Amino acid sequence: MRKLLALWLFLPFVGMSQTKNVVSVNRYFPKVDKVQEFEKALAAHAQKYHSGDWKWRVYEIQSGPDAGGYHVTEGPNSWEQLDARGNLGTEHMNDWNKNVAIYLTEKGSSSYSVFQDSLSTVALTDYSDKISITHWFPKIGWGSKINDLIKKMKKTWQADGESVAIYTASSSGPAQYTIVTRYKQGLKERATGFRKPFKERYEAANGEDSYADYLEVVREYVNNGWGELLLYRADLSSK
Repeated sequence: MRKLLALWLFLPFVGMSQTKNVVSVNRYFPKVDKVQEFEKALAAHAQKYHSGDWKWRVYEIQSGPDAGGYHVTEGPNSWEQLDARGNLGTEHMNDWNKNVAIYLTEKGSSSYSVFQDSLSTVALTDYSDKISITHWFPKIGWGSKINDLIKKMKKTWQADGESVAIYTASSSGPAQYTIVTRYKQGLKERATGFRKPFKERYEAANGEDSYADYLEVVREYVNNGWGELLLYRADLSSK
């Protein structure tokens, strides 16, 4: 009985330690005249070496400063899984270096993001083929202000049935909140008139004149921000 009780007490800690909420993100930029070769090699690599917990979802970046690049997400995983992953193996790295990397420019980035369930209106793995990403970089020491603001934004999204996933950067450059809008009905959700203006919806969810407070927080506590559109490429992703 004592052993069984000890097991019951231990289980909650196991559950917490294995939360799969970490996504690794790599951005690749092929040479202009080698896009087709790069896509073919990337798809072959993803399907051979990235399955299960290490599966890839590949998006083509359509707009913004990284337009023309490819956004590759791996996971989600737990930090424990990443810790135990170890070396990717000689065969894996040789395939990447000899068959994929040869088509890349020197531009690129790698990062880790942690999904924030309490700020999101959609489950981590409830994906969409068309998304927009807004990158917000809070001023140092003021992340809590942005966190509280996104909680109010969540009320607005929930009221209108918007699918929004929130991530925070982890040891990956400046502090960042990544706001990912998943267009379940397609890009028509962006059209004027599809939903009421954000100001009107925000005040309906958070009270009269609350939009003025929203603007003040953004103005005073967001250091920088930018956005982009991305389209999912099933043909380049893990099967």
